[in-house]
Amino acid sequence: MAPPDAGALSLNLREVFAGVGARGKESRKVEAGEMAVTDLILEADDLAAVGAALTVPMADQKLDWCLQPLEGRRKRLLVADMDSTIINVECLDELADFAGLKAEISAITERAMRGELAFEGALRERVAMLKGLPVTALQAAYDERVRLNPGARTLVRTMAANNARCVLVSGGFSFFTSRVAQAALFHAHRGNTLVEADGRLTGEVAEPILGREAKLAALKEEAAARQLLMSATLAIGDGANDLAMIEAAGLGVAYRAKPIVAAQADARIEHTDLTSLLYFQGYSAEAFVTD
Repeated sequence: MAPPDAGALSLNLREVFAGVGARGKESRKVEAGEMAVTDLILEADDLAAVGAALTVPMADQKLDWCLQPLEGRRKRLLVADMDSTIINVECLDELADFAGLKAEISAITERAMRGELAFEGALRERVAMLKGLPVTALQAAYDERVRLNPGARTLVRTMAANNARCVLVSGGFSFFTSRVAQAALFHAHRGNTLVEADGRLTGEVAEPILGREAKLAALKEEAAARQLLMSATLAIGDGANDLAMIEAAGLGVAYRAKPIVAAQADARIEHTDLTSLLYFQGYSAEAFVTD
């Protein structure tokens, strides 16, 4: 997938494929509006070798790509992170702004998302700093700061219309996941709960905390409930606490992600929007369900 300003491809893909014993079988343009999307069907004995051969030269191209088996590319379960993936902000950082502590709390968030801090401890530390913040700040933060990222609603609506279950799973807070899930039309949501008393935050988060392992458990539980193999699942996120579910999913995607996540994901989205997840699965723009 190439955004409108991507420019010409400065890479001979046939040479790359030939170098690892693969050959192009079919190439087709996909109806994609302003975005340029091409499906390349290959014959290859070693998918990992093709991926390794593409990684370095593709890094210089302003496009997003995914290499995967043709069979089973359309997934039956989507599990998505919320903050900085489905929405444009980190909700906790925005709450911190209302408390006059955005710089301090954002610095901790950045380290946690890079995998430099244990997620659970970092969450407790940041929430403790918000002790005394009026609960009304949560709705104000949602109304004033939270927006769906481009393509999010179309992604969810299209997959749901094609018999896929869509679940929002966040290390953030249920106050926000409930509203974001409704806005994007996810079937279900999971998040952490902020403890409040007398109209103010107590500085505590309810246990157990939903972090990296809980996100992985959510993916497995949702797949088991629908009797799906993991190969039929899709997970997307941007931070270190998303890594376990991204690695376990049939297709794990990093969205404008931290380096530790981008390095381990099956595919990355850096230049295009969330509808790229639909193109990865073989949908054309004509099949999208939009408002």
